[in-house]
Amino acid sequence: MRATLRRWAGSGTVHVLFAFLAMGGWAGFANLDHAMPQPLYSGLLQGVLSACLTLFLKSVIDALSERFTGITRFWAPPLIACLGSASLLTALHALIGTPEIASTVAVPLLVSTGYASIYNYSISRRRGAGS
Repeated sequence: MRATLRRWAGSGTVHVLFAFLAMGGWAGFANLDHAMPQPLYSGLLQGVLSACLTLFLKSVIDALSERFTGITRFWAPPLIACLGSASLLTALHALIGTPEIASTVAVPLLVSTGYASIYNYSISRRRGAGS
């Protein structure tokens, strides 16, 4: 049983699927006071965007963290990733007419920025120790 849970926890597919369901569900809930099918559209868009962000965020942080040195390497990559994510999420939700954009993107942005910050800190610290 533990081996199965460990395998699932390490699966990229499970992470992407969880991001789709959790953040898409949140977006649908955040827009539930509005007429259908808008909560459904917002949820589907956010689910797809969160799945893609989950898939690509690690690669983006890896690439950005190599471009900075000194103290900047600790804050610049997650800030750039956060601003890029916020811009993409906001623009695409505005494009489809999501009524509650701020509420819709707040949780996914908080989660992705938290992940980016923790991951970036861990690899930056390792690089700093190796320098």
